Amino acid sequence: MDYAATLKKYINVLVHEGGSDLHFSAGAHPTIRVSGELSPMLKEEPLTPEDTMGFAKALLTAEQEKRFLAEQEMDFAYESEDKTRFRGNAFFQRGSVSIALRLIPRQIKSIQELNLPDVLTSFARKSQGFFLVVGPVGQGKTTTLAALVDLINTERMEHIVTIEDPIEYIFTPKQSLIDQREVRIDTKDFPNALMSAFRQDIDVLLVGEMRGPETMAAAVTAAETGHLVLSTLHTNNAAQTIDRIIDTFPSGQQDQIRLQLASSMAGIFSQRLVPRVSGGLIPAYELLINNKAVANLIREKRTHEIPTVIETGSTEGMIDMNRSLAELVGRGEITVESAYQYSLNPNVLQKLL
Repeated sequence: MDYAATLKKYINVLVHEGGSDLHFSAGAHPTIRVSGELSPMLKEEPLTPEDTMGFAKALLTAEQEKRFLAEQEMDFAYESEDKTRFRGNAFFQRGSVSIALRLIPRQIKSIQELNLPDVLTSFARKSQGFFLVVGPVGQGKTTTLAALVDLINTERMEHIVTIEDPIEYIFTPKQSLIDQREVRIDTKDFPNALMSAFRQDIDVLLVGEMRGPETMAAAVTAAETGHLVLSTLHTNNAAQTIDRIIDTFPSGQQDQIRLQLASSMAGIFSQRLVPRVSGGLIPAYELLINNKAVANLIREKRTHEIPTVIETGSTEGMIDMNRSLAELVGRGEITVESAYQYSLNPNVLQKLL
């Protein structure tokens, strides 16, 4: 099999079908994900272990292949001849290679085009603060952050530095100066890149993902010292996000990070991509905006009360996930069943429907 040519064919299928992911796994047909659902290419033969290794060789550079075989799993970025870009992960399972490729749209969509609330644009216009986009894997967090960075890039002259593993969206400088750094290619790791960022005269810092206490501490400090810091975390909602950050630190440091978060946090946006009745996916979301009440709850270890603040804070721009789901049901965008599936508190949702 000509793996480079076959890979190109499968990528064309993925793009033509409007898919988001492409999977290679030994013993299974090549599989794409469309509108959240997996769809095997049944006309193609199931892949052998030799096939999946062949695709890995077609996707990875010689240096990446060497590191992959040594570490047995690896994140990477791949760009095809026609500039179609993917975030990939190669890994071993039962002794064979498996690969997951996530399509990165060439065009960076705006907040409005992504069906996200206009209030998000206010965070892109801040001069400093810590803003997190959270949610499980595959819920569009990186795409939302890319929209915010592109808005900054369009509206004002700033020095934007991104630290990613791997680089996903490629930004074209408009008004801003943008430097994109990839872990293991342009920098050793996230903590080193973050510490170096303090000496790079930056205005805006995008950290692909909060990983470990060193990264979190540096990001919070950057927000405190006059920078706008944007990042993601794999958590379910705002309250859990704050607890996760604080719990990452040893007990002796938790009070300090709690105080820093209370003062530097700009907001937390949690999103889910829900199947749309008309096809495709549409976001449902929760937005916490830091104010005096929220800051006090963080300082006083009362983060469990944050959902109540969000529910009653709509006049300040806060958005409750259940209300967001209920509104999508009311507009006929999603089914009642989908709303319940994505709700973290179905009892409250029931009262809104």
